[in-house]
Amino acid sequence: MVSMPAFKSPLHQMTQTTPTCLWNDSACEAELHYALEHGAVGATCNPVIAVDVLKQEWPFWKARIQELQQRYATAGEAELAWRVIEDMSVLRAALLVPVFEAHGGKNGRLSVQTDPRAFRNGAAILDQAVLFDSLAPNIIVKIPATHAGIWAIEEATARGISINATVSFSVPQALAVAEAVERGLDRRAKAGHEISTMGPVCTIMVGRLDDWLKVIADKCRITLDPGYLEWAGVAAMKRAYGLYKERGYRTRLLAAAFRNHMHWSEFIGANVVISPPHAWQLRFNNSDVPVRARMDEPVDPRIVAELMRLFPDFRRAYEPDGLAPSEFDDFGPTRRTLRQFSAACHDLERLVRDVVVADPDTDLKPACASS
Repeated sequence: MVSMPAFKSPLHQMTQTTPTCLWNDSACEAELHYALEHGAVGATCNPVIAVDVLKQEWPFWKARIQELQQRYATAGEAELAWRVIEDMSVLRAALLVPVFEAHGGKNGRLSVQTDPRAFRNGAAILDQAVLFDSLAPNIIVKIPATHAGIWAIEEATARGISINATVSFSVPQALAVAEAVERGLDRRAKAGHEISTMGPVCTIMVGRLDDWLKVIADKCRITLDPGYLEWAGVAAMKRAYGLYKERGYRTRLLAAAFRNHMHWSEFIGANVVISPPHAWQLRFNNSDVPVRARMDEPVDPRIVAELMRLFPDFRRAYEPDGLAPSEFDDFGPTRRTLRQFSAACHDLERLVRDVVVADPDTDLKPACASS
């Protein structure tokens, strides 16, 4: 009798039996170790994640902020906040080096996000991408799929920087990213530089497309089977994947922003990345959802047709020509996500401020009995 291999979890089974990769949507050390134990081959850091990591690991990071404060004596809280992100990224990228070396650069990378507040400034995005790329050999730089970001993606790729397109929710954005990467790779190869070890990916934040359609349904008083709204991001991801395969793009798609198990289970079997945060990894690993290939199974055409009929923004996200690059910045999910990411930058700065300019009231000792 042939013994069946033992798998630690559904996610581990996926990573060991299919081409679908797992990345950890967190830079928390404990969460990254958990993900690696279950087959993860990548991780992410951004302002939202950095705030969460600081809160979970506060004693360690408070001391590090104090060290950075001494090292950069003239730095303000905004600069120190980004120094924290850089420091965090380098530390957690080191945990991925064995994977990076084993996979020849295609995996084992730590994603670092450029400042979301620079989403309209391609030159600023590119400058920060160059800086982040220099932090460690296994960094991948997250660049928003905005109008200016598409230009920066091509330029960064041409310089040998592996990119992870973010703030992306639609088929048109995914196609624009892939075309920009192709141009960048071709330019780099034509100049005689190596491209085989680069590992570009394009994120589709599937759950955030669902979220946006639910907002529209609520505000416009649209009634439909509520389950249909759980399929919008899945449909966009599957359509983008089909077009990527058809056109032979060298960028991999990555699914993020999880809201239900289909944002994992429906993509199993594809040469894509899923990047759930720790809480969703626990949920998936505690589920009894069968691990089997589903990416090539189409979304029910009735669901797609109903979403197309009721939601013009789903049509814009689903059709390859539904959005022009000049419209990316004003797309509802883009604006909502940029606002959240920008707010996280300010939250991170406030945490740094609590160390650099500590509240004097917290240092006051109880009044002496003799006073």
